Amino acid sequence: MFEQFKTRAEAVSAEVHRFATRAQALDFILDFLRSEGIADQPGAYALWADGSFAAALDRKRLAAQVPGLRFEITRDLAAGARAGISQVDWAVAQTGTLLVDATAVEQRLVSSLPPIHIALAETGRILPDMAAGLARFDPGRCAFLSAITGPSRTADIERVLTIGVHGPKRLIIVFIDEAGEADHQ
Repeated sequence: MFEQFKTRAEAVSAEVHRFATRAQALDFILDFLRSEGIADQPGAYALWADGSFAAALDRKRLAAQVPGLRFEITRDLAAGARAGISQVDWAVAQTGTLLVDATAVEQRLVSSLPPIHIALAETGRILPDMAAGLARFDPGRCAFLSAITGPSRTADIERVLTIGVHGPKRLIIVFIDEAGEADHQ
């Protein structure tokens, strides 16, 4: 299912990467942040939202390695960030869509305000279709469900496709084969 997901996601301009281990994925993310000029100044920093992947990180060490990488999230910080990093709950192969319980406002902020969104997903959490994905969420517990398919796009202005008007201009999806320690819903 990974190949189907990748084909569908790349068809809508998402960038899809896959790594065997969490360590390899982290190395990729840190290198990517450095290459994008992440720095400790307005408009150049990155915000990383909580999730099982982030919970296992040595945040002080990472912030020292990549100045400008932050783990506290506010609306103002998200509005001034260059990149946001979050973990998604499920991926849908049929459409190349990511599904995330975005009840926590931090998840919504890092995935929608910065021009670059890095989404972390476990390869084992790819489902065949949207019906299977939606069935995984309890409407009583999930107040906001985000379905992310590629970078933000609109064609409502003179029918000209524009990327990044209402959200990120780039969506970087990082799949990790190695399952995380924490259980998901």
